[in-house]
Amino acid sequence: MAGNWKMYKTAQQTASFFEQFIPSVNGFNDCDLVIFPVSVNIPTAIQAAQGTSIRIGGQNLFWANEGAYTGEVSGEMLRAVGATWVLIGHSERRQYFHETNGEVLKKGQAAIAAELTPIICIGERLEEHKAGKTREVLIGQFAGGIAGLTEEQFAKVVIAYEPVWAIGTGQTATPQIASEAHALIRTEAEKRFGKAAEQLRILYGGSVKPDNIEGLMKESEIDGVLVGGASLDPRSFAQIVKAARVNRD
Repeated sequence: MAGNWKMYKTAQQTASFFEQFIPSVNGFNDCDLVIFPVSVNIPTAIQAAQGTSIRIGGQNLFWANEGAYTGEVSGEMLRAVGATWVLIGHSERRQYFHETNGEVLKKGQAAIAAELTPIICIGERLEEHKAGKTREVLIGQFAGGIAGLTEEQFAKVVIAYEPVWAIGTGQTATPQIASEAHALIRTEAEKRFGKAAEQLRILYGGSVKPDNIEGLMKESEIDGVLVGGASLDPRSFAQIVKAARVNRD
């Protein structure tokens, strides 16, 4: 269960979130729980989450360890401040910063080399969804941004399916739509990586909220969620996190 805070919260607001959130999930160990704050607030988040099972990740990384890349942060730097996870290829990175599948692949390789667990995001835009191109888009993004990994590297990856048309729009892919997309991704993974794909976890990300989480988690193909706006509120996100039990039950 992962929360992507995008470009929200100051350091003080980050600390305040954890003060309210931690008591709500204290002792809850049914799933991996990861929060992705703004990079400048990662140390604050790590300090606030100390002594809990909550892990902290970066929202992006660059594929080089160091160099003349103004404004970028490397996997090694994220790891050095205590981050253990990282988001790669989020739809907003693809849309606003024009990240390509090739760049996503390089970032995935860099994350694994830095001993970070990458959540690699793939998903179709509204016009592609309406045109019936979901399958084509997902296969293309998998082939270009994930299939180039080795089997050993792939075993360390988590994939998030983000139907871009359902992000921040209030629309949510039905559990069936999400499940079908996850099954397609899993099939592509099995074709390319064989047995290494057996342990693959695929998260759903797209306007996940407390009122739709249980329906999503009842689908066997959905292994967790990548939550945006609803993860900014400690009560809301705690409700979502606790829904992890639905899938197990």
